[in-house]
Amino acid sequence: MTSLLISNPLAVATMNDSRDEFSGGHILIEDGVIKSIGSEALDIQADKVIDATGMVITPGFINTHHHLYQTLTRNIPLMQDQPLFSWLTNHYEVWRELTTEAVEVSTQTGLLELMKSGVTTSSDHLYLFPSKASPELIDTEIEAAKALGVRFQPTRGSMSLGKSRGGLPPDDVVQTEDVIQKDTERLLAKYHEDSDGAMTRISLAPCSPFSVTTELMKQTAAFARTNGLQIHTHLAETLDEEAFCLKSFGLRPVGLMQELNWVSSNAWYAHSVHLNDDEIKVMGENQVGISHCPSSNMRLGSGIARIRELLDVNVNVSLGVDGSASNDSGDMLLEMRNAMLISRLREQDYWLTARDVLRMATRGGAAALGRDDIGQLSVGKQADLALFEMSDLAQAGSLSDPIASLIFTTRQRGVDCLIVQGKIIMGTGVSKVNETDLVSRHNRIAAEMLQLATQRTKIEFSNHQ
Repeated sequence: MTSLLISNPLAVATMNDSRDEFSGGHILIEDGVIKSIGSEALDIQADKVIDATGMVITPGFINTHHHLYQTLTRNIPLMQDQPLFSWLTNHYEVWRELTTEAVEVSTQTGLLELMKSGVTTSSDHLYLFPSKASPELIDTEIEAAKALGVRFQPTRGSMSLGKSRGGLPPDDVVQTEDVIQKDTERLLAKYHEDSDGAMTRISLAPCSPFSVTTELMKQTAAFARTNGLQIHTHLAETLDEEAFCLKSFGLRPVGLMQELNWVSSNAWYAHSVHLNDDEIKVMGENQVGISHCPSSNMRLGSGIARIRELLDVNVNVSLGVDGSASNDSGDMLLEMRNAMLISRLREQDYWLTARDVLRMATRGGAAALGRDDIGQLSVGKQADLALFEMSDLAQAGSLSDPIASLIFTTRQRGVDCLIVQGKIIMGTGVSKVNETDLVSRHNRIAAEMLQLATQRTKIEFSNHQ
């Protein structure tokens, strides 16, 4: 048995069912699980002790929507000011140059960025498989995540509807339904864990209504229910998507999902910006999960999601940083802040509080991913914690409420200690990656991909639109 004692924190946000908070006290971890937690001091011998004086402790954050490979295509001039459909069309031309090395490096970069902002669990949505690249790109992601020590829930993404069949993506990045199904079964057999404390879980994620066939959507939903898996897709992100669904299917996006048997408690959707009152009610009645991506929604001008109304009908709302090409950042603390602030562009009745968004980043994330063993600091739950020293310059004067300070202020330093399954994976002298070398490799690969895409398409990606 290994034990870790964390003592005397400035503040602890447990995010348990009672939303308990306390200062001082202790958190005792044994064999990767929380053994004891409370506001009283604990005088015992442990294998390791962390003095958390001056620190805020939260459950490790859970990121429920990302495209890690997109760290390679941040800030490209041509796409800086484009809405979703043209943004996608131009990015596809660069993403066609993905390689195994590109996926490995971008996964490391994206996950490290998340870890520095307190993330201990992340999903990822890799749906694009260039024909000239290895078909086992998700394997590369999984191994990179294992090396970093974070919990990882990659989705077996998919696109089956290329341009020649009326879809948006190029034909050489989509796959047939048979190929997708066989690879799904392979990944499940090789990597999927369904027990408490699982470090790797597989979910299924057709990309969007404009990039897959209805047959694939139905097939995915049926297979997932048979095998006890979560399903994920983009939904109701933009008005362009709404128009596409109405023209192609005679249905709004949520109506289409109902027709395809996708409105269920094992489904979580990214964005869900454009929902009417009836659709919000449907989401609540079916306990659907939503990954709110405020930074991406602002970046692409997609709109302001109706999060308060979704929470009021008990929808499992979580947070996703989304792909780095539609955010340019992978900072979960920033995502929480943006979620809180963008809600305040609406009437005050719809505002979100700091603790609302903190809960979305923890308990909401766990629920969206179909888990109840993470997302809170309670006895018997997994010991995934983020520790933040509150002596940051940007937080000076904010300690009348140190927990809310994490969200209201713009923190200039990363997490001070990150713990997954009782193991320190970042901070206190722990370093798993040479960041200088990683950034150098990442920039080289990004430049090469852009150069190859420019040569092939003659598109001037370096010019602003």
